[in-house]
Amino acid sequence: MKIIEAVTAVLNAGGEIYLVRRQPALAAFPGYHAFPGGKVDADDEAQAPGPLRRHGIAPRLLGALTRELREELGFDLATTDALRDVVQIGRALTPPIAPLRYDTHFYRIDLDARPPLAPDGDEIVEGGWAPASVWLRRYREGRLLLAPPTLMALRDLAEDPHASRLPRLEAFADGRADAIPEGILEVEPLHGLRQCLVRSNTLPPAMHTNCFLLGDEGSPRLLVDPSPADEAEYTRLARQLAGRFDAIFLTHHHSDHHECADRLARETGVPILCSAVTRRRIAARWPRFFDDLEVRTIADGEAVSRWLGRTVRALAVPGHDDGQLALLTEDRAWCIVGDLIQGIGTVVIAAPEGDMRAYFETLEKVIALDPAVILPSHGPALGGTHYLRAALEHRRRRERQILDLHRRGADEDRILAEVYAGTPPPLLPFARLNIQSHLAKLRAENRA
Repeated sequence: MKIIEAVTAVLNAGGEIYLVRRQPALAAFPGYHAFPGGKVDADDEAQAPGPLRRHGIAPRLLGALTRELREELGFDLATTDALRDVVQIGRALTPPIAPLRYDTHFYRIDLDARPPLAPDGDEIVEGGWAPASVWLRRYREGRLLLAPPTLMALRDLAEDPHASRLPRLEAFADGRADAIPEGILEVEPLHGLRQCLVRSNTLPPAMHTNCFLLGDEGSPRLLVDPSPADEAEYTRLARQLAGRFDAIFLTHHHSDHHECADRLARETGVPILCSAVTRRRIAARWPRFFDDLEVRTIADGEAVSRWLGRTVRALAVPGHDDGQLALLTEDRAWCIVGDLIQGIGTVVIAAPEGDMRAYFETLEKVIALDPAVILPSHGPALGGTHYLRAALEHRRRRERQILDLHRRGADEDRILAEVYAGTPPPLLPFARLNIQSHLAKLRAENRA
């Protein structure tokens, strides 16, 4: 996998750090709070300002840093009178399991005063200055969505705003984030909500199912959708999470969300929580799954835990699976949506558990609830509901194509060939299932 070189600017004015909130429609880190910066372009070396080369920064990186600050914030590093120093303070490499990998160079840019900044609205929602300790307090309050390098850098800068090196960030440089050696990658995009990237037997291009860990002290600590792919991954997961959960919560009945969850429940003595439909479907396909286990049936709207003092409730989200439950905080700070949307790949709606009409309605319902952060079962956390709205519009567009071809007499094979032209052959059977579900929805609505 290609590794993209990038730069990050830690603007520091009198101990205050500048962070931006990225637009929720961006492909990388949508809706996250982050330092300004971006990838290094081929011609950046030629843009490196001569006067700034005294800082000893590689010209391609200096040019990228200068260009990114100009493009994102309207701030010219080469001409500002406020500049005191530019120091490289760290480097981070995205873990190998990520769909995109970045080798990011972090630079602290010391300023005598806050310069006037004009954030680019295409990339940035807003920006602001605050000490690193204040940014961390907002994160602990559940108000910031952060990538691991940003969180680690803020923790180091809170201890020393003028640090010349960032020890926590250096620990990230091998691409393992804060996972224990030979363990499962574990990150905390929101404080108190840990995301374990567990290798699972899921559909490509996804290779992992997010296993979430949440719950305040004194409330049920939930482990959501543990589904290790094999014995080695199971051993890593069980060892890493030992003693850290009181119950296992299953979003729905597909095996890449519960494989080995019954074994984990037996070995730890914890109950399994799921919807009545999920329990019935699992029992029908895997008759011994629930043997000797305590099972608690969870209903739509039922409180299941607490997060930072807020109640977490189950939310029925049928469509992909008729028994699927999401988890939503009472203040809608976040929603774990299962397979309602995919951060990697696309959602398959297949009978008998899948229903395209219900899928449309569920997307509309969750969009109306407007959670601040969406956490899918595959892929990274997403700030805002942009990608839910994009998924709904994509399905509507597919439906219009399918309906038009159907009305012109096209059979299923022709619809598949035209609507899904260019789709890799191994994925065509799943595309056909979606076509069948669209046609069933259209017939139910007397439109086909």
